[in-house]
Amino acid sequence: MAKIKITQVKSVIDRSERQKRTMQALGLSKLNQSVEVEATGAIIGMVRKVNHLVAIERI
Repeated sequence: MAKIKITQVKSVIDRSERQKRTMQALGLSKLNQSVEVEATGAIIGMVRKVNHLVAIERI
């Protein structure tokens, strides 16, 4: 499977609780923090829900 790098580019302040928990589940808690994860269906679905808060790169 392909790996992707997810970087938080916007704050979760004033966002819904669901979006905050999705960001936590992705392993993101600070601005400009990055994580490298496998591009599974579950991860892609989570990224789509918070795509306005993150930047995605293929590795």
